[in-house]
Amino acid sequence: MSRAKQRPGQADRPEDEASGPSGLMDLLGVAAVLLEADGRIDMWSPQAEALFGYARSEAVGQYAGPLLLHPEHQDAAIRLFAEVMETGRGWAGSFPVRHKDGSTRMVEFRNMRLTDNLGDHYALGLATDRSTLRQVERDVALSTRLVTQAPIGLSILDTELRYLVVNPALAAMHGTPEADHVGRGFHEVLPGQRFRAAEAAMRKVLETGVPVVDQQVVGRTAADPDHDHAWAVSFYRLEDHHGHVLGIANVVVDVTDRYEAARKADRAQQRLRLVANGSARIGTTLEVERTAQELADVLVPDLADMVAVDLLDCVLQTGRMDVGEGPAMFRALAVKTAYPTDAAQAIVPPGRLTAYHADHPASHCIRTRRPLLITHLESGDLSRVAADSDAARLLAQAGVHTDMAVPLIARGQIIGVMDLARARNPLPFDEDDLTLACELASSAALSIDNAILHQHIRSAAETLQRSLLPQLSPRHPGLEVAARYRPAQAFSEVGGDWYDVIPLDGDRTALAVGDVMGSGIPAATTMGRLRTATSTLADLDLDPARILTHLDKITRGLDPYLATCVYAVYDPHHARLHVASAGHLPPVLVRAGRPPELLDLPTGIPLGVGGVPFQATTLDLNPGDQLVLYTDGLVETRDDPIDERLEDLLRLLSPPYRSAEATCDLLLRELRHPAGHDDVALLIARAQPLSTGRS
Repeated sequence: MSRAKQRPGQADRPEDEASGPSGLMDLLGVAAVLLEADGRIDMWSPQAEALFGYARSEAVGQYAGPLLLHPEHQDAAIRLFAEVMETGRGWAGSFPVRHKDGSTRMVEFRNMRLTDNLGDHYALGLATDRSTLRQVERDVALSTRLVTQAPIGLSILDTELRYLVVNPALAAMHGTPEADHVGRGFHEVLPGQRFRAAEAAMRKVLETGVPVVDQQVVGRTAADPDHDHAWAVSFYRLEDHHGHVLGIANVVVDVTDRYEAARKADRAQQRLRLVANGSARIGTTLEVERTAQELADVLVPDLADMVAVDLLDCVLQTGRMDVGEGPAMFRALAVKTAYPTDAAQAIVPPGRLTAYHADHPASHCIRTRRPLLITHLESGDLSRVAADSDAARLLAQAGVHTDMAVPLIARGQIIGVMDLARARNPLPFDEDDLTLACELASSAALSIDNAILHQHIRSAAETLQRSLLPQLSPRHPGLEVAARYRPAQAFSEVGGDWYDVIPLDGDRTALAVGDVMGSGIPAATTMGRLRTATSTLADLDLDPARILTHLDKITRGLDPYLATCVYAVYDPHHARLHVASAGHLPPVLVRAGRPPELLDLPTGIPLGVGGVPFQATTLDLNPGDQLVLYTDGLVETRDDPIDERLEDLLRLLSPPYRSAEATCDLLLRELRHPAGHDDVALLIARAQPLSTGRS
């Protein structure tokens, strides 16, 4: 096909070929000189200027012999020139040339006769520096021997990951002759999912230029199709001296013996370490989600690259395994991956309810009560372990190649399933892995079942506690009121704190906060009795001190319990507050334009002690002023002095001022520890103009 008929954009256009100069030709700096039949220079290339030192204007038209040769070499050169011109046979060899600066340089020549359309002869000389040429020849020879004689695998692939060169060592590893590699893609020579991570790594090296060193690949080749082998592979991008990407070099070392020895030693140590680690870390609390997450944290990354822990929703709701008709419903509790991966999006996130298809490993475990081990997962098998087709695609992209599911069985009842998978870890799960996973699952299942039981009991206790607390009335004349109750995190400490807001005659409001010194259901029951008594006594329109006196007598009849309490009555018509305390922490008074202060009240003694009279204090509570009543669970901790915690409380109540509701949320958020070991009752009352209070 002629050049005129070539279509624009063809890969073999002469223009395209010329646009990328040869690295080797540039490296050699080949000079071209055209001589007429009488030896005069007719053409002179830029490379000739660089090699011989003469500019084109200095060389063209001159006789080549006198210009470029010392006198003693001119006769020999003239004889060689005449022979080429007469016979038409080319001549190749080295010849000493005089540089413009007077120095002598050995130059490698290739001389040939050219004939034009008129029959006139010319001599074309191609020349390069001999030392440069010899260095290139040595480099090529050494490179060739290095590749062919190296005991490690070496190959070069083009930018499409097709093999260009493969040495005998790598051909032997692959079980494929060298010639059968050339022109074939990496995925054709090494098919299978286990080599896809290496292929992806090579593409990334081509893209970024960042080498990959000693990436371990485990798989099987035609050289030994029945056994796994391990290789340490390194990839680096090849570029010419212009920075154009030529391809990628692959260095492969067979490390199977080292891999197997290390694997056996590691497996033995890993089993002992994981069992000990699981015993120490799983079941540290009686929280279901946290226990499930502890199990996942132990398994990743030592045993698996990713883990999901799912519980039967019926067990979570009722404590019993009763899936009924249809597919079992699972509640995802914990997910853990060893590294950021798209596969995490394929796993059902914690908190979500889901039903798996009948062939899913989780469904298998529920039906059979037995674990399921899938040693090798090809891309077509991933739909079996995935929740849906999108999840299967994500797992394939992440390189998931092995999976196992283990039932969680406690007290003879299956309560859930944990699923484990590997992607970057090239080792498939085996029977030893399954045994280890079952051992950890058995221990964790009992801890999870205990946490579920605790959750049900705790839920009942919290329901009782909250049922004994008041529902705040929407009408509080002259007051904006907000209250909160937060139970303790330990079940044995639920039940002692309470608050109450009681409407009285004359638009007055009684405010009470108390804390029974005890815990559990009995303390909650005592709290309910004291709250009922407080509400009954409030209707008698007694002074706060007399209210506490009567409560003291009642509490002594509830031996062995004691309680602290602060009781206040607010009169919006006179903006007066009457308050008394029975051994309780001091309330905080927040006045506009003044720093918050702890009320200096007569502390009194706890209810139930008896023998000491209580005293009431009267103070102004004007519109905009705020009274904060609380129990010790808000400010007391096991590590911090109470004075420092009270200072923190006052700091949080400083301007800017907030609504009563917002203030409650702020105090609980900043002062209440998520793992608090005591419950909290908090009551905040902000005085308002009476007309606002009636709205």
